[in-house]
Amino acid sequence: MAKSQSFADKAKGKKKVDHITVKLIKSVKSDKGTYKFNEKFVRLDDISKVTEIK
Repeated sequence: MAKSQSFADKAKGKKKVDHITVKLIKSVKSDKGTYKFNEKFVRLDDISKVTEIK
């Protein structure tokens, strides 16, 4: 069977992403004195806004 789509066709179809995804890791001290780490992904419009994350 012949290929219905070439690599160039697949690459052309992808849209450009207008945001950036950053992994945010927070440390939380528990009652016992140990630390837990909470991870989540945050979507930002611009990389310069990283310092504004709380």
